[in-house]
Amino acid sequence: MASDRTPDVTPIEVTPIDVIESQLGDVTYNSDGLVAAIVQDVATRDVLMMAWMNETTLRMSLEQGRTVFWSRSRQEVWRKGDTSGDRQFIRAASYDCDGDTLLFEVHQEGGGACHTGNWSCFFRPFGADTSSAGD
Repeated sequence: MASDRTPDVTPIEVTPIDVIESQLGDVTYNSDGLVAAIVQDVATRDVLMMAWMNETTLRMSLEQGRTVFWSRSRQEVWRKGDTSGDRQFIRAASYDCDGDTLLFEVHQEGGGACHTGNWSCFFRPFGADTSSAGD
């Protein structure tokens, strides 16, 4: 028997981050015009993924309150979750002492950050040989 109940779908609040030009000027891009961006879940503190941003996608991320990256393989802008539904809503953003690495604390929506379907891209530990289990 089908349920008459509609699932409770609460929209996730988008919270843009103020763009301060002097702070953007502190970011150091590599020779390809890119900077590493680490993404961490704000609730679990899990490191979810690392991707690349350029000046445009960094600005877009801050203004839109969602992570936007530069795809090196496709040479195009990609907003995390537009295809998969696994969107990332930014809760805080910072940059390291050298300005060459960014950190985004996000609310991760959906099944996770990894294109493999895993919660985090960092699911393969060194030191444990699981490929030959049962041999």
